[in-house]
Amino acid sequence: MITGELKNKIDHLWEIFWTGGITNPLDVIEQITYLMFICDLDIADDNKRRESQMLKIPFQSIFGDKKQDYKWSVFKHFAPEKMYKTMQEGVFPFIKNLHADKNSTYSQYMSDAIFKIPTPQQLEKIVSALDDIMSNPAYKDKDMRGDVYEYLLSKLATSGTNGQFRTPRHIIRMMVELLDIRPGDTICDPACGTAGFLVSAGEYLKEKYLKEIFYNKARLEHYNNGMFHGYDMDRTMLRIGAMNMMTHGITNPNIAYKDSLSDQNTKANCFSKILANPPFKGSLDADIVSADLLKVTKTKKTELLFLALFLRMLQMGGRCAAIVPDGVLFGASKAHKSIRKEIISRNRLEAVISMPSGVFKPYAGVSTAVLIFTKTGHGGTDKVWFYDMQADGFSLDDKRTPVEENDIPDIIARFKNVAQEETRKRTDKSFLVPVQEIIDNDYDLSINKYKQIEYVPEEYPAPTAILADIKAMEKDIAQGIKELEGLLK
Repeated sequence: MITGELKNKIDHLWEIFWTGGITNPLDVIEQITYLMFICDLDIADDNKRRESQMLKIPFQSIFGDKKQDYKWSVFKHFAPEKMYKTMQEGVFPFIKNLHADKNSTYSQYMSDAIFKIPTPQQLEKIVSALDDIMSNPAYKDKDMRGDVYEYLLSKLATSGTNGQFRTPRHIIRMMVELLDIRPGDTICDPACGTAGFLVSAGEYLKEKYLKEIFYNKARLEHYNNGMFHGYDMDRTMLRIGAMNMMTHGITNPNIAYKDSLSDQNTKANCFSKILANPPFKGSLDADIVSADLLKVTKTKKTELLFLALFLRMLQMGGRCAAIVPDGVLFGASKAHKSIRKEIISRNRLEAVISMPSGVFKPYAGVSTAVLIFTKTGHGGTDKVWFYDMQADGFSLDDKRTPVEENDIPDIIARFKNVAQEETRKRTDKSFLVPVQEIIDNDYDLSINKYKQIEYVPEEYPAPTAILADIKAMEKDIAQGIKELEGLLK
């Protein structure tokens, strides 16, 4: 979340655009995103050079010998006129044609990108203000693109209705670790937005399987071209998502314009892992929904239809971690019960992690949970692991400031050793529930249905002692009043 000094700097950058005549908020967001991408290309290229030296493998800069002026670190020092000419005639055409493959995802979504900054003076001010943000040591370890975009998106009047809010990075990372992404996986987010889940999965793989992927030609090819898939219906999101993934070292992500719930999406039995926080605000026209999804749960509610979609898109044995609103866990409608039954009885539900309502503040206060399940097609749910997350490392108010209390490390550790949870009591934060008990409760997955609250008896003084205390206080008050009266004489 953007606060304090960073918020002021972004507001100043926004003001430069507006005073310069670019008043459409979406145009502002896109232009800032392009510039951040250009800056990140320079940083990523330099990081690849260092990694290549460390791994002792050949390195070829994307800028080559003749395009060094296109580097952010170089042209930011140019005079306004030269900077503007370099950007307009060199840098922007360069990023639009960065991929030789004109059919690549990146090329598709950059083909209609337009450089809209009108004057050299305004460009120089924008580059200077953005460089001040991106190069500030206080923020160098943050996912600046995501933070800036989250704050900019909050300025759009439509952002609340579109549901375009970033999932907090630490929640994404938790879900990636719970699914234990592997080098051979094929990963999808059918509602990818800015591709936060896919980027986090890529970063996790780099941290844990660096040599296994980057020293293996076939795995590296899969990592760059076939591992990551994302769909969205917003071209701006797709463009930003593609740039986001490329600057994180994934050269050709499969980001596609697609209504995931419609007949336009024919993907089935394709992916080994799905990570998602699908939109769950409002309903949609059932006429456009894929018929095979309606067979699983006949509804207009997107949160239920996406769960049916995940099951269809997963390979046998594929696993999913998805964020759902609490209503999915206990909703009493036929559609709610049918999707829960499908996951529990026909597949394998592994875990229900209940999250506090403040996780998505200040943009939304809805209570949510993470569902983790495996596609089997023939059942397999034995016991379901429940966890009552009470803290995620940040305050649960609108400020979301860091705090010491954080259940996430405990969640990851316990989930990876779930066999040891057998002895846990229902009064603990986590425990196992037999599937038959869940079935007997009409497939209800709300944690409060199974969690036991331990009441500690409170001891109170005897009534006679309380009366004695009251009399003593009255005596003290009377004495005080008497002393005050004496001072007034």
